[in-house]
This record gives sequence, structure tokens and C-alpha cells, in this order.
Amino acid sequence: MQTAKEGALARAALRSSAWAERWFPDAWVFAALGVMVVAAAALGFGATPTVTVNAFGDGFWSLIPFTMQMAFVVIGGYVVATAPVVARFIDLLARVPRTGRGAICYVGLISMLASLLSWGFSLVFGGLLVRSLARRDDLRMDYRAAGAAAYLGLGAVWAMGLSSSAAQLQANPKSMPPGLLNITGVLPFSQTIFLWQSVVLTTVLIAVSLLICWFTAPSDASARTAQDFGVTESATPPLPPRTRPGEWLEYSPLLSVLIGLLGLGWLGYEFATKPAVTAIANLNTYNFLFLTVGLLLHWRPRSFLNAVARAVPSTAGVLIQFPLYGGIAALLTHAPGFADETLAHRLSGLFVHIASTDTFSLVMGIYSAVLGFFVPSGGGKWLVEAPYVMQAANDLHVHLGWAVQVYNAAEALPNLINPFWMLPLLGVLGLKARDVVGFTFMQLVVHVPLVLGLLWLLGLTLTYVPPVMP
Repeated sequence: MQTAKEGALARAALRSSAWAERWFPDAWVFAALGVMVVAAAALGFGATPTVTVNAFGDGFWSLIPFTMQMAFVVIGGYVVATAPVVARFIDLLARVPRTGRGAICYVGLISMLASLLSWGFSLVFGGLLVRSLARRDDLRMDYRAAGAAAYLGLGAVWAMGLSSSAAQLQANPKSMPPGLLNITGVLPFSQTIFLWQSVVLTTVLIAVSLLICWFTAPSDASARTAQDFGVTESATPPLPPRTRPGEWLEYSPLLSVLIGLLGLGWLGYEFATKPAVTAIANLNTYNFLFLTVGLLLHWRPRSFLNAVARAVPSTAGVLIQFPLYGGIAALLTHAPGFADETLAHRLSGLFVHIASTDTFSLVMGIYSAVLGFFVPSGGGKWLVEAPYVMQAANDLHVHLGWAVQVYNAAEALPNLINPFWMLPLLGVLGLKARDVVGFTFMQLVVHVPLVLGLLWLLGLTLTYVPPVMP
């Protein structure tokens, strides 16, 4: 009976994925529609056309530093994960599992732990680990289920770790839009991802996700291997030989060592003069660390540059969408209408009306999860939601750091079935979204009530702390 039920859910997930792949436009279209909706709402609530267009134009480029920072999260993660020495380490890790089912859970655990450091790194590292496991002749592992497990870092817990764009943004006043800074103040990691409630939530999610991996993994008899999908070669092509004298510096480690020493010197000074939590909370430091380590691990500049070139296409969505989010954030906070109230104030009032201090986490979690499916932003939509959501949290005296974590946990839920952020991983695996979404849908079915319930329950243990301005 259990097998039949799981089969029905998997078939439903595959049908949903096929429908989404056929009918859903690019994520940029949803962001553009968001601009139109918010601009129309601003006009409808009394903002003049001049105020509206100026707010959009002034906000369009307001997030350039943050946009580039998030793009480098992807690039830095890819560069480190594809370094030759890391590839050899992945091959070493791939020797550990003894069964196909165990290998799938193993991939899920490593992917989720890696995502707490960097979601970009997790996607690529997890995909390369699956490819390495798939090359073992003595291991019959379902390639689809392993690919889905590699995606659990982004689909389950990524936003609870160091690469959470919402937590990073709130900890960095220089990256925040002025309107948001005035509402929330600065929220250090100790008030967001390092809360004990956040640690408990993350631990439970990891444990439950692994249990689902175990019980949904196909048996050896029904497993479909990488060979069944025509995937046999390594995902990291070897460095081509040097063909002309002018390339000698590209193939020599000299420049990598010199630049790396400069980078390590600066990083050493940063961590020596600041608390480690403060240093790593700076996105520039975080990305600088990954790029410096990636350069040294690749050893030769040509290998490093080839990895960057392969990573850049994965940043296209961030680069072209985030300016629209900046425009939306400005429309929400800098286009006053009737009674000199902005849309952010009106929406926060709606939240206050619908939710209470005790139910805020539940209401916000449901809202953020639903919106996340239509705007797959990898955290960027926090810029859209934060002004009115955090104003409502202030009005209801909800712990502001926990409001960020509610967003983080709920925002990851739709990733489990939305193919947008699967693309870098699918490119490594040589699969399509429909090949893995049946397994990730099973995760979603369990995660939704679990996450929402824990957000509400753990939120009851926190008390309100007024905003701290820089």
C-alpha cells in the first residue's frame, strides 16, 4: 500500500513538472510582472506618475553591489567545487558508500552540509559527487534519486546557512536599501542563522530529509543508473595543453601563488582584527575567501579562468532579475500615495490585521512559500517582501531575526519542485528537471507541514528586540 501511494505521488509530481516546464515562462517574466503590479498598486493608492516612475528608476540600480555579491556566490562555489584537488577529494568521498540506497542518503547529507557554507558550492559539489559515484561498477545507484538528493542543499536548508542572502543583507548595512535599514536596523548572525532555534530547525530538516531519501530510494532491481541516461564521462574536463608561448603565464602557478598570498594576507588580517562571525558575515569577505581559495586550488590561472567561464552562465538570472527587485523595493518604500503612506506601510498594516504575534510566523511562512514558487529568486525577493514584512513584525513585536529565518526556511520550500535553481545541478548531471522532481516532490510533501509547524512552535520561544541602528 505504501509503495502504491508513493508511486502515485511521484507520478503527480512528474505531471506537475511537465506542466510547469511547458507553461511557465522564464523567472524574469515573473519579476517584470511584479514591477507592473506594484507600480499599478502605487498609482492606485494615490502615488503620482512622476513619483512612481522616479521611484522605479532610482531603485533600479540601487542593488548593484548586492547583485554582484550574489553572482559571485555562484561563481566562487563553482570554482572551488571544480578545482582538480577537490575533484580528487570527491572521488575519495565516493568510495565510502556500500549500497545504492546508502549512497543516495550520503549524497543528501553532504549536499545539505555543504549548502550551509555555500549554496553555489553545494549544487556543483553534490552533482560532481553523484557523477563520481555513478562511475563505480560495484554500486547500483538510482541516478535520478541521487540527483534529487544532491539538490537537497538548495531545496531544504541552504537559506539557514552562511550564504543566506536575507541574513547576509540584514547583517550588512551598506548592502541594504535605506528604507529597509530604517525599519529593521542591523541584524547580526547571532540574531538570525545562529539562534539556537535556527540550529534546531536546521538539524531536524537534515534528519527528516535523509529519512525520506532512504524510504523513497528505488531498490537495486528498479534503479536507473547514469548509463541508462547516457551519462558516462567526467563533468570536469581536463585542462587542455598549452599551444603557444604567450600562454606560459596562464599555465604557470606563479601568478596564482602571488595573488593568493596577497588574498590570504588580507583575509588573515580581517579575521585577526574582527570576530570570526563578524568577518564572515561580510559578503565581500565571504566571496573573497572562496575566490582566493579557488584560485589556489586550481593552481594554474588557465584552469581557474576556465572554471569561471563555465560558472558565469549560471548567474544570468541573478544579474538580470535583481535590478527589477531593486525597482520593486523602491516602489514599495519610496512612492507615497494617499495620506503620504507607501505601499510598504499599507501591506504591513494588512499583515498586522491578519496575523497576531503568535501566528505571524505561520502566516508569513505560508505567504513566503507561495510567492517563492512564482518568484524563484534565491533570496532576492526578500528585498521585495522585507519592507512591509519587517514593519509588520515591528508592529506586532515579533523577533526580527526570527522573521528573517521564517522567510529563509519557507522560501526554500518551493525550490523542491521549481526547476529554476535546479539548472546548474542538472547541467552537471546531464538530466532534466522531470527526472528528479518526482523524488523532490516527496520531500516537499513532508517538509511543508514540518517547516510551518516548527516555525510557529519555535517562534513562541522568542521575545521582541527593538531594531539596532548602525
